[in-house]
Amino acid sequence: MKPIKIRFFLRVLLSLVAALTWSAAQAQPGKAKLVASKKPSNDFPLAASGKTAPIYASASDWPGVLRAAKDLQADVQRVTKTTPRFSTEKPAGSAVVLIGTLGKSPLIDALVQQKKLDVSAVAGRWETFARQVVENPMPGVARALVIAGSDKRGTIYGIYDLSQQIGVSPWYWWADVPVRPQTTLLIPAGRYTLGEPVVKYRGIFLNDEAPALTDWAKEKFGGINSKMYAHVFELILRLKGNYLWPAMWGNAFNDDDKLSPALADEYGIVMGTSHHEPMLRAQQEWKRYGHGPWNYQTNDTTLRRFWRQGIRNMGTHESIVTMAMRGDGDEPMSEGSNIALLEKIVADQRKILAEETHRPAAQTPQLWALYKEVQDYYDKGMRVPDDMTLLLCDDNWGNLRKLPKVGEKTRAGGYGIYYHFDYVGGPRSYRWLNTNPLPRVWEQMHLAHEHGVNQIWIVNVGDLKPMELPISFFLDYAWNPDKIKANQVAAYTQRWASQQFGPKYATDIADILAKYAKYNARRKPELIDANTYSLATGEWATVVAEYNQLLTRAEAINQNLPAGDRDAFYELVLHPVQACANLNELHYTVALNREAAKTNQPNTNALAEKAKTLFAKDAEIKNRYHALAGGKWNHMMDQMHIGYTAWHDEPKDLMPEVVILAAGGAPKAAAVPTQPGNRAFVSIEAEQYTQAINAGPIIWQRLPDLGRTLGAVSTFPTTVGPTAAPGGSSPHLEYRLTLARPGPVTVQAYLAPTLDFTNTTGLRYAVSIDDEAPQIINLHTGLKPGESNLVWEQAVANNIILKTSQHRVAAAGAHVLKFWRVDPGVVLEKLVVSQGELPASYLGPPASARTGAVPAGAEGNVGSR
Repeated sequence: MKPIKIRFFLRVLLSLVAALTWSAAQAQPGKAKLVASKKPSNDFPLAASGKTAPIYASASDWPGVLRAAKDLQADVQRVTKTTPRFSTEKPAGSAVVLIGTLGKSPLIDALVQQKKLDVSAVAGRWETFARQVVENPMPGVARALVIAGSDKRGTIYGIYDLSQQIGVSPWYWWADVPVRPQTTLLIPAGRYTLGEPVVKYRGIFLNDEAPALTDWAKEKFGGINSKMYAHVFELILRLKGNYLWPAMWGNAFNDDDKLSPALADEYGIVMGTSHHEPMLRAQQEWKRYGHGPWNYQTNDTTLRRFWRQGIRNMGTHESIVTMAMRGDGDEPMSEGSNIALLEKIVADQRKILAEETHRPAAQTPQLWALYKEVQDYYDKGMRVPDDMTLLLCDDNWGNLRKLPKVGEKTRAGGYGIYYHFDYVGGPRSYRWLNTNPLPRVWEQMHLAHEHGVNQIWIVNVGDLKPMELPISFFLDYAWNPDKIKANQVAAYTQRWASQQFGPKYATDIADILAKYAKYNARRKPELIDANTYSLATGEWATVVAEYNQLLTRAEAINQNLPAGDRDAFYELVLHPVQACANLNELHYTVALNREAAKTNQPNTNALAEKAKTLFAKDAEIKNRYHALAGGKWNHMMDQMHIGYTAWHDEPKDLMPEVVILAAGGAPKAAAVPTQPGNRAFVSIEAEQYTQAINAGPIIWQRLPDLGRTLGAVSTFPTTVGPTAAPGGSSPHLEYRLTLARPGPVTVQAYLAPTLDFTNTTGLRYAVSIDDEAPQIINLHTGLKPGESNLVWEQAVANNIILKTSQHRVAAAGAHVLKFWRVDPGVVLEKLVVSQGELPASYLGPPASARTGAVPAGAEGNVGSR
């Protein structure tokens, strides 16, 4: 069979598999089966024969539970076009839905007391629910579909989980995902639960929200207020999150709209403030009500009074209180600040907590964020009470800075992670579109999970809208990290695509979503310019062709989708591909123009005009987005992204400079393009190893699609200490290669920009050729996270750490390159072995033609992490 026919057959087969699993994959992370045609005898008819089962709850249950039950009523109507009855009166009927929280619902408590409902796996647990069919639950009711929760959110999650399973996406409002009509909804009678979440607090941070989210909310709701937050709260709960840091650029959640905190508590959202806004008071509140300097040494009385009001405002609302302090405006504290002062600040804040809540401070959840320089205070010995959560942080670019040491005494308050999908700061702000490939998010958050960081996971999502897929993944993964392995990330994306658009195109849509995030992560769109990729080697042309191939595929799917799916498809898939394909072609065209101008080529001015057209097209693409759904999302793509002159954004996009030649200039001879062939180098993708040698508990694991080119490889578990003396049978990868001549050899290792999360000497690997002694290489020599460190800035901007080692071979011919594990967490993406000058490139030379590499699934590919 010809290769093209094989590919076609595989694509059809994958589509059939997606279709067969469509019903089972509606809910994440659960996979309960739904049947929509023939009725097995024991399934519960939520909808059948033109009728829907009535929904009952107790009036004494949590208001948030009753509100979510009404959402289920609306969701059933969205699917079936028939509205079920909702009531808090006495249930009656042949088949009803009973919803309630243990200890708050007499309906549910009566079933438990009569031993008709076993809640032993639910009672006393955090955010846990069970769903099952109960026969003859009470007089007047023949059968009931019971959703019972351990607490308020447990019940709410049980409700929304059912909504997902009948076909209502959590993104139905925020991404206009259509609901596919069904007339029959049959729920399996067996017991169903997702268990208890692994990460206790799982949330998002709306940040860097001007101009996009701010202007959108102002136009649609009159501001960032309770009307807008109602949609945010519902989304978080439908995604099984529970925690929010609210927008804070010019906004004060507790002060702008007094309904907002009350509504959050009713919905069941745990509220906090950002890492630098202590005691539940926004920075804007200090600007409005504060007096004197933000300085505890000189203005402590005023600050204590200010903080006390924050705790009074909290009342009984479920909250996590940010503690300690940074400088005003998210800046470092003054040089005179010291550990003793900060420890006194925390002690004084906890005294206020105890006084205002009338209970020990330890009974109010608190966090201390080790953000930027604050981590230095901790490393130098500052300590806080054991019940406070230490919120560890990434470097604002998705690379974890610090994790608990293996074997370290556990803390009562545990550890958390503050992660970023969006950032304002150096080396350049990135706020426009999603640049967060899921494989890398998986790898970094898996590090956190393996190190026991499971109290808080919160992620900066910017304006929220462009980050739909990574938000879903982050919250789903936090529920139970062990349920999604490294080699299951692509399958997760396929399920997510099916949830939004159905199974027919899910495989292709998932591949497009993964590839555009991967391409965007090679270098953030805001950092790209005409000099990013190599013209001479054809690298620029290849990058543009890859984007345009994605665009062609996305546009073809768009044409075949039902009209009702196209707004959602443009928001989630087509727009980011179209916008980024155009952006890359713009910078490529500018590069061609400047190159042509060097030799007065006759197409110079035409290239300049093409660049101007592409710049104008960027605005047209934005306007198309803003016109979707009758203008529902106007302003949401207002973020500037072209023409940065510093780390921060400009008021508007700036056309890159192009060259216009005066008429009459004679062309000069153009330079002969560099030919990539016949070079004395071998380029190897990391996962194309010949053999993987494991040892003891340490195994090598492919990380599919992680990195700038193909994929990556690392060792697991990450909690095993360093390999003291790499060599012999210690863990390593082997790559067979052929070198053209004897003599000196340079090995370049392309590594993910992982930081030294152990905070020791820097992460290390070793490399050798044939039987020579391994050379140990430190990834982090000269690298310290922070915007004054050029080594770090280059690593995160390029999304790679490039390290070199020098070797010598005695003869031409076959050799074995060995990559040795020294420290955990080192992620290898590519190796380039050279015996001369390499062609200029950003991504490194394309992989050389190779034989003998181990296929996926063979030795060393364990696939269990």
